[in-house]
Amino acid sequence: MNKEFWEKLDKLAEQSEIVIDRPKGSAHPRYPEYIYPHDYGYFKDTVSADDHEIDCWTGSLVEKKVVGIVVTVDLEKKDSEIKVLIGCSDNDMNDIENVHNRGQLSGMLIKR
Repeated sequence: MNKEFWEKLDKLAEQSEIVIDRPKGSAHPRYPEYIYPHDYGYFKDTVSADDHEIDCWTGSLVEKKVVGIVVTVDLEKKDSEIKVLIGCSDNDMNDIENVHNRGQLSGMLIKR
């Protein structure tokens, strides 16, 4: 994998405040059957392809380092995004990848 990509993602994560707006165990506001398996939020004051902030998941590890990304395609919204994984174990990453593969949404995990 491209070392420079991960280094730049590290720098972005270090320079950004993480806002958790959907804590672990909470339900999605539009899809109540969708329960967040880990804390989900975004990097404050950033911009993603959907004109919202860059999304991120935080996992169970104490060390909060970038460990991967999930690339998504959503046919319902007709968009594609990345979700940055911070401090996630292998089990956390599998949980997160699984929730991004349902209905019109597909996600692909890329580990660092």
